[in-house]
Amino acid sequence: MIIQKKKRILCALCVLSLAFAAAGCGDKSPLDPKNPTSITVWTYYNGDQLSAFDSLVEDFNESVGAEKGIIVKSVSQGSVNDLETNVLAAVQGEVGADEVPNIFMAYADTAYTVDQLGQVMDLKDYLSEEEKSAYIDSYIKEGDFAGTGEIKIFPTAKSLEVLVLNKTDWDVFAAETGASYDDLADMESLVATAQKYYEWTDAKTPDVPDDGKALFGRDAMANYMLIGSMQLGQEIFQVSDGKMTLNFDKTVARKLWDNYYIPYIKGYFAATGRFRSDDIKTGNIIAYVGSSSSVSFFPDTVSVSDSESYPIEMDVLACPEFEGEDYAVQQGAGMVVTKGEEAEVYACVEFLKWFTADERNIKFSVDSGYLPVTKTGNSKDAITGSGAEIKDSMLKTLNVGVDMVNSNEMYTTKAFEGGTKARNILEYSLSDKAAADREIVVGRIAQGLSMEESTAEFELDDNFDAWYEETLQSLQAFVQ
Repeated sequence: MIIQKKKRILCALCVLSLAFAAAGCGDKSPLDPKNPTSITVWTYYNGDQLSAFDSLVEDFNESVGAEKGIIVKSVSQGSVNDLETNVLAAVQGEVGADEVPNIFMAYADTAYTVDQLGQVMDLKDYLSEEEKSAYIDSYIKEGDFAGTGEIKIFPTAKSLEVLVLNKTDWDVFAAETGASYDDLADMESLVATAQKYYEWTDAKTPDVPDDGKALFGRDAMANYMLIGSMQLGQEIFQVSDGKMTLNFDKTVARKLWDNYYIPYIKGYFAATGRFRSDDIKTGNIIAYVGSSSSVSFFPDTVSVSDSESYPIEMDVLACPEFEGEDYAVQQGAGMVVTKGEEAEVYACVEFLKWFTADERNIKFSVDSGYLPVTKTGNSKDAITGSGAEIKDSMLKTLNVGVDMVNSNEMYTTKAFEGGTKARNILEYSLSDKAAADREIVVGRIAQGLSMEESTAEFELDDNFDAWYEETLQSLQAFVQ
């Protein structure tokens, strides 16, 4: 059975290579409107993002799909982790698993894993050179695992990190202290401003020492480590042909430590809720760095208690950077097409090209907080002139996002075996230690010690050295 299936796939691939070698030259479509081809798309979209995607799928099915003979079925698998688990179960033929979808959303590491299992289509021959050049270069290159121009991840919607601000409470702080948005533009200034905010709020209760509030929190610590290192001139995971070389520079790591761990244990930074938008809602922080797509979850109010709340206004700024190289994180899963019959693969490509045309891609972006993936779509004029109804929060986000894409080199790590686990080390090693040590500091302050006394041992070089060596050793397990 398996051998026969493999033979069918090989035969189909041979036909495909011939059928699409000149895809833009008028070859006859393998689709039949009288006998439509059904394809299934698995996503991790939820909420507004899922509604926006499903609405476009419905539009496609009623227009181009009906005309060409394509029916697209959208299935949300829940979370990113759920999607990855279910895709791998399907590809590996586990008992009880669903059939392999024709398209699934994936980040590079998951796509690479499925590709190693022989189930990913290379789409480079399905797009003309003109079509390829329409996409932002770093987006289309993300799925080029071998460095040969292959396209194994089709870019459909991207995001980056922005600084999201509770402008209402910031304005009060700024009016009394003279703080400005310039004080949030780079990491060192952000830390200094967070200290000023802590001291300003602490002074509001002179009878209670060291009870200041945190200004800032961060989602996705791995992005901080990876992008911060790139801005400081070092790439932690250097990947070639799927093999990773580790470059966890100690001087750069110390810079990352000083600008997250130290302000965190002193209470200038915080991370209490599941996401930092949760901390905005409870008033634990007034600013955070997170994905541009997270803006749709920004709260309208701050809840002081179960019975008391007040409205807040949101603002969006560029993500603070370290002084050095201009890099910004490239986020957002792309679409991976799995191997299948000729008509199925052709239908997948038709749908993805339709979805990423500026008109639809901009509509999806303004509804979901993602960024358009084409060079012409990634424009303020294109977005505002699209005719799409744009919420004020999304307009702010997209304006900042467009500027960041155009003024930075977009970066995401290349895929390698164990990449997800290696990234998880960066995600938790520094943040978990900071959170645990902050708890100790809080306990000491409650016992009557000063901030300086409570944090002294954690600011020693020995503390950093121990964390660095432990993290380095953990990362070295993934070197190939």
